[in-house]
Amino acid sequence: MMRNMIGTAAAIGLALACGTAHAESFQGPYVGVQAGWNRDSIGSANSDVGRLDLRESRDAFFGGGFAGYDHQLTDKIVVGVEAGFDIAADDASRVGGALIDPNYSFDVGARAGYVVGGNTLLYVRGSYENMRARIALSDASGTLSGHDSFDGWGVGAGVERFVADKVTARIEYRYSDLGDGGKFDRHQTLVGLAYHF
Repeated sequence: MMRNMIGTAAAIGLALACGTAHAESFQGPYVGVQAGWNRDSIGSANSDVGRLDLRESRDAFFGGGFAGYDHQLTDKIVVGVEAGFDIAADDASRVGGALIDPNYSFDVGARAGYVVGGNTLLYVRGSYENMRARIALSDASGTLSGHDSFDGWGVGAGVERFVADKVTARIEYRYSDLGDGGKFDRHQTLVGLAYHF
């Protein structure tokens, strides 16, 4: 799986480097798919069943989709809004009697960028993050389990480039804080493809 991920990233990196020669416009709605590598670093997290102390880092592959709308203020300045949905594989963190097993996550945010070369966008982003997870806490008195939502915020940066008519490829890094009174950090490196209407 890791070899496939590296191959995909290399292919999109090559597409970003080669790209189309003519200028495109980052204006209007778009939809896309994305995949990447996720690392959750959890010290402790407050949940509906109690405080979960894990002190563990977990790596996982994830994939999902996104949709957004860009507005090109000038030839160089772009602002936009974007929402995404992701599901990861084999990303449960379990230490002792504590368990956090993410089901899915979504984000809603804004981004701002600068166009270089007419068809490449360098951008930064900020977002609201939400992760839904199965949780459990076991001790001598038994096990409490259920589902809970972890809310937080995220920031990131990336590069997006037109590689065909109405099609862009992107590479992005994101950091999210889902701690909500504890320590729950998420780092993601992703690649994506989008179709612009």
